Amino acid sequence: MNLDEILKDAEREFAIAGNLPVLDQVKARYIGKSGAITEQMKGLAALPVDQRKTMGARINQIKDQVEALLKARREAIQAEELGRQLAAESLDVTLPGRGVGVGGLHPVSRTLARIEQLFASIGFVVADGPEIETDFYNFTALNIPDNHPARAMHDTFYLDGGALLRTHTSPVQVHYMQNKQPPLRIIAPGRVYRVDSDATHSPMFHQVEGLWVDEQVSFADLKGVVQDFLQRFFEREELRVRFRPSFFPFTEPSAEIDMSWGEASENRWLEIGGCGMVHPNVFGHVGIDPERYQGFAFGMGVERLAMLRYGVDDLRLFFENDVRFLKQFA
Repeated sequence: MNLDEILKDAEREFAIAGNLPVLDQVKARYIGKSGAITEQMKGLAALPVDQRKTMGARINQIKDQVEALLKARREAIQAEELGRQLAAESLDVTLPGRGVGVGGLHPVSRTLARIEQLFASIGFVVADGPEIETDFYNFTALNIPDNHPARAMHDTFYLDGGALLRTHTSPVQVHYMQNKQPPLRIIAPGRVYRVDSDATHSPMFHQVEGLWVDEQVSFADLKGVVQDFLQRFFEREELRVRFRPSFFPFTEPSAEIDMSWGEASENRWLEIGGCGMVHPNVFGHVGIDPERYQGFAFGMGVERLAMLRYGVDDLRLFFENDVRFLKQFA
């Protein structure tokens, strides 16, 4: 094959190569280690000395032309591929815009805001306190004895140095009573921590606790406040509330709070929280005279209220951050 034929064949095969891998294969047939032009260069040694220089120059000229054809075809293929990519990724700016997804408050945040608003409407203020507490504020000041099960490791997250993650928001009440004098009327919403986890329990959850201390506070006031709150929270005037005798170290007398749920004919009751009159020993730890002042306290689980209000049957859904679940509350 003479050099002119090699050049024509290379030009033809380069032109029909549809992509870069095929083009590289064609390139190897002409200027690879065993390519046609490379073989021509190897054959120079067999020529007479007076012909080598002329033939060598001609071979180099053809090689340069083949490389120029190769470069042009490579650039053309790259341009075609870029054009296809741009066409596939093109955006028609004349099309109407897509709707923007709007976020919303988490259902627990919504519930907390509703609780705070309802209690604020009857004169309660929101109090806050640390989530890392001492044994005194979490247990001792609340009249919880040293041998009480709540102090056990399987209920409480203990930290180095004797600190712990608060197991309820009652310590907020202790802090508040130490720094304020009656009359006091507060709610203490916030995160609390216990060693527990299943469909209805979480190691971190939210509570709201209330406290009212004054000279003429009675259990009747407690019942009225709790019933009014639950009826307004669930927007059900027919909702019934009952108080069952119970025991809590920090209140005396103490009661569990139940509310009616479902149809009246079903007579279903759900436990919603605990309450009672503040124990005199608690007043003793914060310097309030129990002979002059009385008070009541109550506590409810915020997630439990949210589950009932929004019809959620698994507590874990609140903490999985599944957008499909959360967007329902936007």
